[in-house]
Amino acid sequence: MRYVAVISYFGANYVGWQRQLNGLSVQEALEKAMKKAFGCDVAATASGRTDAGVHALAQVVHFDADTSIPTDKIPFAVNSHLPDDISMLSCEVAPDGFNARFSAKRKTYRYSLYLSRHRLPILEQTHEQVVVPLDLSGMRKAADVIEGEHDFKCFEATGSVIKNTVRIVYGIQINVKPLDKSAGVFCSAAEPERSENGASEVKTQGANGNKTGDTIFDCTVEISVTGNGFLYNMVRIIAGTLVYCGMGKLSSDDVKYAIESGDRTLAGKTLPAKGLQLVCVNYN
Repeated sequence: MRYVAVISYFGANYVGWQRQLNGLSVQEALEKAMKKAFGCDVAATASGRTDAGVHALAQVVHFDADTSIPTDKIPFAVNSHLPDDISMLSCEVAPDGFNARFSAKRKTYRYSLYLSRHRLPILEQTHEQVVVPLDLSGMRKAADVIEGEHDFKCFEATGSVIKNTVRIVYGIQINVKPLDKSAGVFCSAAEPERSENGASEVKTQGANGNKTGDTIFDCTVEISVTGNGFLYNMVRIIAGTLVYCGMGKLSSDDVKYAIESGDRTLAGKTLPAKGLQLVCVNYN
């Protein structure tokens, strides 16, 4: 019988989803746990490969197994053999013809940043630090350029063997939340300023000393990208490009030209894996 399960994992200790010769993968750890739970070898197929160090809130996998364990009890049986940084969240009988990889319609990844002058240990394992303010409007203008169907060759890291680099980015959302922090030892906690429409945008001092709702700092930033598929390191490069736009190193016109030219050197840098998380996979 074919089953479909949702797996969550913290990827820092793994070489990625797929089995590798150079270290332990999430796939290998999961398959070993299922072998112990079911008493036989079981192969797990994921919706897609996540790279070394990348996390997953909800990775979808399918596997075929002949087991007497009730379907709703399978996560309990498998989790008893998994390390603490991997967990099966749910399991159900898969629809006819279901394939976790080829049946997927769209995926959403989220890249997380925190904007702070100083390192925040509580966020370090899952966020990338940016030490300067960012222009939120510049980032959102560039995001609008990236959305749509394009040849995304400029957002592909070297080492990929994929020939077709055309993908559809259905949407990019940039969400901002003020950091919870004290104003000082003898001061009351600072209240974050919010825009008139209630958006969680952080106001800070601009270069001329005036406050602007477009310049953000002392906050977390989540860049969520939804698409029909992604190239090697594509989301991490998109996030790096948007950060460069926020810094003023690139403009939305520069991003448009980078896409049109397909030149990787014209886009932003590839941000570290630790900030990236697979959020969800949609099959409808």
